[in-house]
Amino acid sequence: MDKLGVGIIGCGNISSSYLRLAPLFAGLEMRAVADLNSDAAQARADEFGVEARPIEELLASGDVAVIVNLTIPEAHYAVTTSILEAGKHAYTEKPIVLTLEEGERLRTLAREKDLRIGSAPDTFLGGAHQLARRAIDDGMIGTVHAGTAHVMNAGMEHWHPNPDFFFKPGAGPMLDIGPYYVTNLIQLLGPVKRVGALTTSARNERTITSEPRSGEKVSVETPTNIHALLEFVSGASITISTSWDVHAHRHGNMELYGTEGSLFLPDPNFFGGTVECGKPGGEIAPVDEWDHPFGVPNQDTRANYRVAGLADMVATLREKRPHRCSLDLALHAVDVMTSVLRSGETGNFVDLSTTCERPEPLGPDAARALLA
Repeated sequence: MDKLGVGIIGCGNISSSYLRLAPLFAGLEMRAVADLNSDAAQARADEFGVEARPIEELLASGDVAVIVNLTIPEAHYAVTTSILEAGKHAYTEKPIVLTLEEGERLRTLAREKDLRIGSAPDTFLGGAHQLARRAIDDGMIGTVHAGTAHVMNAGMEHWHPNPDFFFKPGAGPMLDIGPYYVTNLIQLLGPVKRVGALTTSARNERTITSEPRSGEKVSVETPTNIHALLEFVSGASITISTSWDVHAHRHGNMELYGTEGSLFLPDPNFFGGTVECGKPGGEIAPVDEWDHPFGVPNQDTRANYRVAGLADMVATLREKRPHRCSLDLALHAVDVMTSVLRSGETGNFVDLSTTCERPEPLGPDAARALLA
């Protein structure tokens, strides 16, 4: 099978994961990278044995059919637009855009040009979260009526070399880490109906303690402490907390409560982990494991298959089926997250204006078909 050529625009931290993991997957081949900083592009090219090209040259490259947008969030819309206008399929890091209006303009452009748009996160395709999906679809815990999701830590300035953008509008813990949690909840429970939230920030500025900029100050321009309630079309009510103002806590990553039991999920920021079920009477035990390739540890003790969504989109170009990390899914997640922030600003519940279908589950056989 001929491989589709893939290029990357944006050679920051996350680009190394895409370049390192791409060879695991069938149907695609990383061929070139580009960045406004040509030195950064050349460094990645040398590291992974691909070409470094100017951005305009990459957009015009005949050997590239899909371009991955790994720029900062505020540049996602403009860069994805340039990819589509160049006649290439686009796959972007999360969040896909920062406003629904931007997303709808991308949808219109993609339809005009008969092109696909895909978006991270794809961690919901991991073995653990697909096992949870199967458990819910099989009725293991009955009808899900409530749940919790928590992602809380002390922030990014302690490890990231350039953490400024995390604290700008378009980022913060809801739009940066929230996509993993919100997208997983959507694939498990379906679309969200309305949201309500309280949002604050513990500090107006943060001090970088990572190298090479240790000691520098970063201004905080977006909420860093968000507590929200999501009402799903299904009737489920989920509490979600995203914060970079918490030094320690004992909350589980994600718990779902059904009429016949409870389900305990690992971190949706990762592909693997243990899924547990609690049944009436209080006993909690692991859900029977299955032979899912995207749950197998391949990076120290973790399972990391962060190109899975891109590989699925590439496969759909040949198979003429919807891809799982779709524009509809990504845009609905943006609607949820931006509505949460708007609720925090106004003090009112916010009804969502978008919806989506749950993506098709990705069982073990379908996942194996994506691998080289």
